[in-house]
Amino acid sequence: MSEVTDDASSPVPAEEPGRQVVPLLAPRDGVPDVVTTAEGVAKAAAALSEGTGPLAVDAERASGFRYSARAYLVQLRREGAGTVLLDPIPTAADLAPLAEVINPLEWILHSADQDLPGLAEIGLAPATLFDTELAGRLAGFERVGLAAIVERTLGLELRKGHGAADWSKRPLPDTWLNYAALDVEVLVELRNVMAAELEEQGKSDWAAQEFEHIRLAGPPRPKPDRWRRTSHITSLKTQRQLAAARSLWQAREDLARKRDVSPSRVLPDSAIIDAATKDPRSIEALRALPVFGGPRQRRHSRIWLQALEDARALPDSELPPKTPPFTGPPPASRWARHDPDAAERLTAARAALAALGAEVSVPVENLVTPELVRRLCWDWAAPEDGAEAAIDRVLEAGGARPWQRMLTVPRLATALRAAAEQKGSGDD
Repeated sequence: MSEVTDDASSPVPAEEPGRQVVPLLAPRDGVPDVVTTAEGVAKAAAALSEGTGPLAVDAERASGFRYSARAYLVQLRREGAGTVLLDPIPTAADLAPLAEVINPLEWILHSADQDLPGLAEIGLAPATLFDTELAGRLAGFERVGLAAIVERTLGLELRKGHGAADWSKRPLPDTWLNYAALDVEVLVELRNVMAAELEEQGKSDWAAQEFEHIRLAGPPRPKPDRWRRTSHITSLKTQRQLAAARSLWQAREDLARKRDVSPSRVLPDSAIIDAATKDPRSIEALRALPVFGGPRQRRHSRIWLQALEDARALPDSELPPKTPPFTGPPPASRWARHDPDAAERLTAARAALAALGAEVSVPVENLVTPELVRRLCWDWAAPEDGAEAAIDRVLEAGGARPWQRMLTVPRLATALRAAAEQKGSGDD
């Protein structure tokens, strides 16, 4: 394998010039039947128990179609056992034998944080983890999608096309099942190649810490004021309009959760903004608006009108503010005006981290989260026990792993000291 380097960075593997890429069109053993019964689960568990090595895992969800993040198809593959395609909907109560076999294993996933929460809901969780997408980031690969990494490392072409499909559909088309089986076809081989690459670059321990962090992270916490992410929310000019949008958003959320349908399929954002702006006072006026007169929305007219009435009845003290309250530092674009010293610290910290990322061939956001850097620079005060110790405490409290702190703390300390010295010389 040929190599390229970035200045003082670790070697990053590059594709060999002229190498032929082979399309991967069908699983080598064919597409197995989907497991839909307790008996099928028991047989699959027995087959996987006879296999060797880690377990390749993938799950297909129905994002954009369903409210939940549940898995609607689970793909498993282990050397010596072949591939299993499992329908977790009819078998949800019968998965204990499978969990007993696969939960103690190392799992290989691509973008594990996307699938682990839904798998945990059905009692499936790994003892250890290898994430090929994250491995690619740590190895310095510019493109880390599964197809891109497989092509770069194995010389195989994975043709995508059904990832955004409605996997809650039944029966699943044969072409979808072929696609699903291919997603785990080469994960074991890919894991071995990526593990060797990380070892060569001296990053195996970094990766192990990151994989364990993802394995234990659990589902992401809901962000506050999610209703403010409604498209074109900034077009609303008054607090009363914002209250109407919030009330409609929450009514839509409740209905979507109850029906397990994507909120955008219950009511589009554009309709929420339109109703919040025009504030219809009757079902007839509501149905006169675009979207609300459609057959799907008409049967929920009373729900939407009640949401508007609830917002209208709120006292002024309970109206949402025009701008969201800050739960941390303000947007960095405002720092120069509000706190020029903090802005200087952030500029210096970002430059230091960018240089470090180039040196070790790791994206800056994987070295330390941008939010943690902003919080550090905004709240920074010269400590009594030294900058490095203080920075380390902040990063550790923010969840940074030991390898990240080892690399970034010295650079951040130097950057913050330099920013302070520059301010001091400017004051003189």
